[in-house]
Amino acid sequence: MMKHSKPWALTLCCLAALLTVGCSSLKTPVTAEVAVSKATVANAASAGGAEYAPVEMRAAREKLALANKAMATKDYKQARSLAALAQADAKLAQSKANSAKAQTAADALQDDIRILREELERNNN
Repeated sequence: MMKHSKPWALTLCCLAALLTVGCSSLKTPVTAEVAVSKATVANAASAGGAEYAPVEMRAAREKLALANKAMATKDYKQARSLAALAQADAKLAQSKANSAKAQTAADALQDDIRILREELERNNN
């Protein structure tokens, strides 16, 4: 009976070591993902996300806060999921802000063109 228990014991020890290494390495990628999400939320805020997309910015900030709480409780799977959602909301907010700014610039340009045309018509008559 002792002959067969050594390979099983060795296999069990190797498996335990792999699980330990695998589980401990989960924190680092999640920490990086939360940090990237935090930067994405900050970029969206500086792009005017709070002004042009307040709902999306609020959602991104709330999910980022929940991701940080999940990190604190070592729920790395939940933290990863919430960080990804926060990042998606922040990117949407930034896109909406950029789109609104572009539309405002286009509207201003159209007004300038209209004024120039009126000036030309008035000067030609």
